[in-house]
Amino acid sequence: MSNHCADVVVHIDEELDDEQIHGLERDLSRLSGIYSACVHENARHLMLIDFDPEDTDPMMLLNEVEAHGVHGELIGL
Repeated sequence: MSNHCADVVVHIDEELDDEQIHGLERDLSRLSGIYSACVHENARHLMLIDFDPEDTDPMMLLNEVEAHGVHGELIGL
């Protein structure tokens, strides 16, 4: 893995419970090129994903989120 890091915020459309949120964070964090994925307890509809831009890109990240049955939009792109 390279030493490059970027981040993106994904707005999650659904209201997810704790199990769904933590499962999504865990599953995304395990993927190659993703350093971390987390939601703040006070802004549970926003997920910050830190990733290696040489390994993955924001659209691939959004596709991974949506593969979990969650709808979302990329913020700030």
